[in-house]
Amino acid sequence: MADFSHLVIGAGVVGLSVAARLARGRGPVLLVERHSAIGTETSSRNSEVIHAGLYYPPDSLKTKLCIKGKKMLYKVCEEVGIPYRNCGKWIVAQTEAEKEYLESMQEKARQLEIPCEFVPLSRAKDIEPAVAARKAILSSPTTGIISSHSLMTYLLGKFEASGGDLALNTAVSGIEFDSSRGLYTVQLNTGDGERGRETLQLKFENVVNSAGLSAPLVSNMLLPRERHVTPYYAKGSYFSYASSQPKTQRLIYPCPADNAGLGTHLTLDLGGRLRFGPNIQWVSSPDDLTPEGSQLEEVYAEVTRYLPQIDKASLLPDYSGIRPKITGPDHEGFTDFAIRKEEGFPGFVNLLGIESPGLTSSLAIGEMVYDFQNS
Repeated sequence: MADFSHLVIGAGVVGLSVAARLARGRGPVLLVERHSAIGTETSSRNSEVIHAGLYYPPDSLKTKLCIKGKKMLYKVCEEVGIPYRNCGKWIVAQTEAEKEYLESMQEKARQLEIPCEFVPLSRAKDIEPAVAARKAILSSPTTGIISSHSLMTYLLGKFEASGGDLALNTAVSGIEFDSSRGLYTVQLNTGDGERGRETLQLKFENVVNSAGLSAPLVSNMLLPRERHVTPYYAKGSYFSYASSQPKTQRLIYPCPADNAGLGTHLTLDLGGRLRFGPNIQWVSSPDDLTPEGSQLEEVYAEVTRYLPQIDKASLLPDYSGIRPKITGPDHEGFTDFAIRKEEGFPGFVNLLGIESPGLTSSLAIGEMVYDFQNS
């Protein structure tokens, strides 16, 4: 009675990973994306960092999936030639309190068997002359960078080679579950607006909600009101750097201050060019993607704490991304990924709040959702 075994909603890097894994063993799979191309939201507007797994509680999904996903990513990059660089990262402390935080981070890394060590400040100037750290530097040698677009292109190829179907310009506008038949009826609005739009109704045995910024809205179409989720949008602007000096060979991160983000950090692209970001600004719309040039002074002040020789005139607003959060600015404490089978809706899997380290975790998330089908 079903048109497809699985529907995967959202063709960002996580949705592509899930769809590719399901198509390899659980097909036939339809992957729908409301935009005209894959990965145009969070997946293409981030730092493109392969994270080590240092920042989150040891038993959290973010930690477990990040560590597993990191190993899977490096393996795939080596095997199929996805551009990447295992450049490493320094996290710098400017105060005693920040140094103590890094010491606790190192202990957690030791327990999780993540390579991590302090760099003597006496040696740091020889290694990275431009970097300033008053109290401590924690080195993460398994951190790296990756071409997220190349990764998504690879995953799409795997998905289609396994018989999966991709539908672009296709948005979900309604979901109903028929418990007597165990089928989901999904209303899909197709077309790009220029050639008119068409509404289709297709039936699926299983639905995976990997819609990123829209995932709470999709979830709310199906679940009862008492289980609705409120979306929050944390905008981060990135700044490019037009000067050739100063230079670094690795990523430089400040000691994190809260649970909203990892601070305005220095990242590199695969060509070695510096960029800085993201900062954080809570916004009301996921479409607010204009980089905030008005925040340049604030960004400059944060960056000069660890890179004092930077030229402010060479900092230029570049692009912005939105973190798909399910807790708002007033929330205190850590918020984990929400990846779960929904009670009362067999075959429906929700992926909510998949922010950083979502890119690093993407392949591991695909395996996790696949394993749900066997449990």
